[in-house]
Amino acid sequence: MKTRLIASVIVGAAVVLGTSGCAMLAPQGTTIQYAPSDGMNVPDSSGPLQLRNVLIVANDEGTEGNLVAAIVNTTDDPTSLNIQVGEGSDAVSLTLRVRGGETLSLGTDETEPLLIEDLNTQPGATVPVFFQSGDGEGARTDIPVLNGDLEYLAPLVP
Repeated sequence: MKTRLIASVIVGAAVVLGTSGCAMLAPQGTTIQYAPSDGMNVPDSSGPLQLRNVLIVANDEGTEGNLVAAIVNTTDDPTSLNIQVGEGSDAVSLTLRVRGGETLSLGTDETEPLLIEDLNTQPGATVPVFFQSGDGEGARTDIPVLNGDLEYLAPLVP
C-alpha cells in the first residue's frame, strides 16, 4: 500500500514538473518589449526625447518619404532632435525642435509629417536612421519604409 502511495506521489510530481518545465526554461513572450505597430521605438540612448512608432511612408518609387513618429519631451526645456537618414554622402540631415513637456505626433491632423527628400529607399525595405537629442550619445535604428497601400497610411504618402 505504501509503495502505491509513493509511486502515485512520484508520478504526480513528474507530471507537474513535466508540464510546467517549459515555462521555467523558456522566455515568456509577455515580458519582451516590442513596438506593437508598424514603426520602431528608438532606444532611449538617443537622448532625453523619447521616440515611439517611427516609420517612413514613401511614394511608390521610394524617392521621397514622410517621417511619422510620436516624440515625447519628458524635460521642461525645449530640445532639438537631430535626424540623419541614410549613411555616407547620401545621408539626409533634418532637425526639429520639441517644446518642454510636449508630445509631438508627426503625421496627425495637428502636425504634418517630416518630409525626407532624396530618400532613395524602396517601400518594404528599411533605412538606417540616426537620432540624437540633448546630451544623448544618439542611437541608430533601422526604420521601416512603407507605402500607402494600407488605408490609414495613404494620406501620409508625399
